[in-house]
Amino acid sequence: MPKDPQTKLLVPGTLSPERGVPASIARPEYVGQDAPTPWTGGDVHDEETIAKIRVASQLAADALEHLEQFAVPGTTTDELDRIAHEFLTDRGAYPSCLGYRGFPKSICTSLNEVICHGIPDSTVLEGGDILNVDITAYLDGVHGDTNRMYFIGEVDEESRLLVERTHEAMLRGIQAAKPGRSVNIIGRVIASYAKRFGYGVVEDYTGHGVGPAFHSGLIIPHWDDPSRDDIIEPGMVFTIEPMLTLGGSPDWRMWDDDWTVVTADGSRTAQWEHTVVITEDGAEILTLPSSRRTPNALPST
Repeated sequence: MPKDPQTKLLVPGTLSPERGVPASIARPEYVGQDAPTPWTGGDVHDEETIAKIRVASQLAADALEHLEQFAVPGTTTDELDRIAHEFLTDRGAYPSCLGYRGFPKSICTSLNEVICHGIPDSTVLEGGDILNVDITAYLDGVHGDTNRMYFIGEVDEESRLLVERTHEAMLRGIQAAKPGRSVNIIGRVIASYAKRFGYGVVEDYTGHGVGPAFHSGLIIPHWDDPSRDDIIEPGMVFTIEPMLTLGGSPDWRMWDDDWTVVTADGSRTAQWEHTVVITEDGAEILTLPSSRRTPNALPST
């Protein structure tokens, strides 16, 4: 995703060959298939399954923290993919993105105006960029899914505030996720907060149930959508991952690669994601790195 010299917007870069995974590492069932088998097991999990999801989630979070030292000007997004790939496979985990519906890389790298699903390539990070990296680890039969933003060098105030406020929007959505409520409360709280600042809230890409399935079918909205009336229950595991845009519009377009989603107006966008488990008291964040176990900590960028 280098930048067009005239528009300063991103254009596709060059992809490296697909990275291999040791044969000893278990693959998700969808690898080598056009699509995953539909999940029918529900979104409420027993304690043993939740314990496994916790381990996979913390590993994914540790991988994001490990990348922080490399998310600097001059690094390519493909190099970040290599580092994350090796971090997971060295620990016996499979990078869930690799081979999911044909996705060619182990992580998603979404830069500046890319909302989500950016493919790592020859793009060189530049000072002033903002970058989202999405990592999911598959370990012991379950997935742990998380993403975060990085500031690349010094960024402008408008971009910094967007990143920090998107993180706050996610935390508010997490705090609203309590048993007995509809999942729509999560989106309502996020959208209400984003509206204060005139940000757009992307509607077509949502949170989801996660665990034995990468995407279970459960939809977690980030905007006020009363049709999403699934009731939150203890034992449920899902992601909350709002995408906010500076342009104030939720509109997007997709590149010809059928993955990279960018803002329709070219404005910058930010996203944060945690996997949470619902307890009797509310939502517990599972995707915190080993060094940080306080849900309200904003990782340094």
